[in-house]
Amino acid sequence: MKSVQKILLGIFLVIPFMELFLLIEVGGIIGVFPTILLVMFTAVLGAGLMRQQGLATWQRLQSNLTQGIMPAYELIEGLFLLLGGALLLTPGFFTDILGFACLIPSVRQKMARYVVENHLFSRMPGSPFQSSEKTEPEALDGEFKREDN
Repeated sequence: MKSVQKILLGIFLVIPFMELFLLIEVGGIIGVFPTILLVMFTAVLGAGLMRQQGLATWQRLQSNLTQGIMPAYELIEGLFLLLGGALLLTPGFFTDILGFACLIPSVRQKMARYVVENHLFSRMPGSPFQSSEKTEPEALDGEFKREDN
């Protein structure tokens, strides 16, 4: 668990500095006001794309539910859409790139497929995505009797 904490700490320290660096560099090249307008434009564009992609994902989710199919992929895609929207609302160019990646349907579907097949259902017994490796040793049945000497 400590490695996850170190990774998260690194992310929360590195990304803001990277964002500041990119904002300063782009602002130095195109100017302050165009940089601010560009950041605002990506936020508005991202909100529109998130709404469009969210509705499409919601319709697929409802369609799968009416057909009796578990909408696992659509639920994970919805989480990636929320993550993408949050990243697009965060001012900066690096987070915008990550946010737009979450809104591209083919990229989002590949990420959702990876999460569902490798992390979500892989540990559930009887799952069609379960790996063939045995993670627990098989138990042996037997009887024992305690004999006092």
